Amino acid sequence: MNAGAPSSPPPDLSRREVFSGVVRDHHAALSAYATVIAGDPTRAAELVQDAFVTAWQNIGRFDVTRDIAAWLRGIVRNKWREACRSRNREIQLDEESLTRLENAVVEWQADRPEVFDRLAACREQLPAALGACVRCFYDDRLSGDVAARELGVSAATFRKRLERARVLLRDCLSRKSNSTHL
Repeated sequence: MNAGAPSSPPPDLSRREVFSGVVRDHHAALSAYATVIAGDPTRAAELVQDAFVTAWQNIGRFDVTRDIAAWLRGIVRNKWREACRSRNREIQLDEESLTRLENAVVEWQADRPEVFDRLAACREQLPAALGACVRCFYDDRLSGDVAARELGVSAATFRKRLERARVLLRDCLSRKSNSTHL
């Protein structure tokens, strides 16, 4: 090997980097999907974590011609079924409901980049105090009480600001959506 030639990253490191990107790109949508299936955000987080572990362990068997989001949702669905069986819990969603949910997710993901671009533009238009509330609650995932302390306001003030930010974001997204479809 030539001492002056740059070395390529170890194959395992590159694989980890690629998988980290997959996790970043699909975590939010997979969490939403799991929450609908499980009906509980805590259980959904466990399902998503288990799904990513399973995906990592089986990434060599993934067919790159397939949709990785659909593969990950399938893993979440199977993990949920396993959990229901192991706890002798009746599955709340039948196959028809799961199929409708899967179709809705696929449709949502087709529009996802545009929606998130519009949302980012709307967030930039929020007044600073409202934007800080959105950041603390949604980006940093702080509880309302913790976010209020972080921002130096009362919990009631925080809740009111977050409510106002949601209204402004909904209105902004609605205006942007209507203008792009004219």
